[in-house]
Amino acid sequence: MNQKSLFFWLLAVGIFVITSCKEDILPKPMANLRLDYPEASYTTFDQASCPFTFEMNTDGKVKQEKNCDLSIHYPKMKATIYLTFLPIKNNNIDSLLRDAQSLLFKHVIKADDIIDQPFVNKNENVYGMYYAVNGNAATNAQFYLTDSTRYFVDCSVYFYAKPNFDSIMPAASYLRNDLQNMMESFRWKK
Repeated sequence: MNQKSLFFWLLAVGIFVITSCKEDILPKPMANLRLDYPEASYTTFDQASCPFTFEMNTDGKVKQEKNCDLSIHYPKMKATIYLTFLPIKNNNIDSLLRDAQSLLFKHVIKADDIIDQPFVNKNENVYGMYYAVNGNAATNAQFYLTDSTRYFVDCSVYFYAKPNFDSIMPAASYLRNDLQNMMESFRWKK
């Protein structure tokens, strides 16, 4: 073997040794914070001017808008539950139902799945539908309730951030439970 060949052979072995000893550098995977929330405790919302009552989480801060429209703020989760109260006039229950459902169907584009659950409480004359929306939709839970003759309530939860369901999943689950508890404890005043 001549000197020139030996030089190139040693150079090749050196390059091989130098490059083969490195560990591959891999980027760290993206991670989400672990968010734990306290066990919910509930209190009754009963505003004298409103024809309904329900149980709400004590962590929520209620702000009454016009009439009996409410916004329940959850500052730690950066979310708000919006409750809209509408009296039924001139037998307009069909249009109120269509409006509530059309709001939901605007989220179908971004939703992976929408699970609907009918709600009936004959003893309290409360009827409605609960929707759980999975995916990157603007709302991940909503419901509507009515007594079918006098009153109608539409309720949904929104976060103050661009929807990323994986990131907000702990808060979304927590608020879904609150929303479901609101619906199940809802009563019309006599």
